[in-house]
Amino acid sequence: MHNLNKEQFRGLYLNSRYQLIHDEVISVGSLNASIVHPREVFQPAIQYGATAIIVAHNHPSGDLKASAADREVTDKLKEAGKILGIEILDHIIITENKFISIL
Repeated sequence: MHNLNKEQFRGLYLNSRYQLIHDEVISVGSLNASIVHPREVFQPAIQYGATAIIVAHNHPSGDLKASAADREVTDKLKEAGKILGIEILDHIIITENKFISIL
């Protein structure tokens, strides 16, 4: 994801042993934005029987700092996950040479 020229938001869906069972591109945005809604993140989790999710997106701009929108999406996903019983384990931001966790 580090070399993509548009923002891409992905979900990594894990089973109860935290093994990867599905990888999905949830949203492709522009150079600096991507629209993400909890229903698009959790639909594959339910479909594939995932018990946990790691979400990740890239910042083509190279700025590693999490935006207010990044933090807001993370909070919404964590809330929805609590209701559904599907844990959000991490939210990772990826740039060309680095990555960070915002959880």
